[in-house]
Amino acid sequence: MKIISSLLLMLFFVACQPSEIDKADNTNPYPLKTAIVNNDFNDYWYAGKAEITSYELEQSRYGEIHNGKAAFIFVTEPFSKSKQVKLDYPDAKSKDNVSVLKMNATRKFTTGIYPYSTIQSVFTPIKHEKHPNTLKVATSSQEWCGHTFEQLNLKKDHFDHQVFSYFEAEGDSNDKIEKAWLEDELFNRIRIQPSSLPTGEIKIIPSTLFARFGHTKLAVQKANVSLKEATKKGQMHYQINYPSLGRTLSIYFQKDFPHVIESWEEGLNNRPNLVTRATRIKTLKLDYWSKHSKIDGKYRKELGLE
Repeated sequence: MKIISSLLLMLFFVACQPSEIDKADNTNPYPLKTAIVNNDFNDYWYAGKAEITSYELEQSRYGEIHNGKAAFIFVTEPFSKSKQVKLDYPDAKSKDNVSVLKMNATRKFTTGIYPYSTIQSVFTPIKHEKHPNTLKVATSSQEWCGHTFEQLNLKKDHFDHQVFSYFEAEGDSNDKIEKAWLEDELFNRIRIQPSSLPTGEIKIIPSTLFARFGHTKLAVQKANVSLKEATKKGQMHYQINYPSLGRTLSIYFQKDFPHVIESWEEGLNNRPNLVTRATRIKTLKLDYWSKHSKIDGKYRKELGLE
């Protein structure tokens, strides 16, 4: 009986030990919180203004680095769970209303004679404990050959995935992708609450823009993810490494609220000289939707976009 009891005790302790993945998942240095309790968050994000940040862009394309500009526009919005669009009358549809942080990320650069313009729109619920997944991602790319549009919409256990492209091999398609973390949502999660960022070995869907530029099929991948203090004081370094793709994304952001994104860089391990990089120029809080007169062009100059 003593031998059996000892064996059962050993099995109990082994069963209670965290797995290697569980240990890796516990590398997020921010305190785990199930809800946002800092009043500064509401004061900052619900003040009736968006946050606009401009970046100097070095974009890898066609085997060269091309200079350009990028911008992140973050703003909170009332969002429809059912239609997955912005609600025009949120008070009249309170049960369907989810408060999201919307990120519009733009890139503009020129390759030779013709220009590129891209935008990614990502809609992530503020209350991740109630709505743990991003609801929608829409990405478009325009250049002189034509344009493409791609969209992910969250369903119960998957994302509906649509692609509209002028390339024959891509054509117009509609498929389903297993529900997983989205690379495109990670910037939003940094801004909402860094303690909600995944770390360790995870399943993740790579950036829709990476898939467009590489003309690759979007699918769930395994990645190794870490979050640690950056070498530059006051900044954090969030890194996503895809072993199967040979690709790494690094995001550097301010450690303290509101966790402004200072820079990011992405590259392929076999092409170390072709790294896409963006470095912050300026951040403004602005109700940009009302700034559409000629005189308001001064804000573009202030952001370094002119």
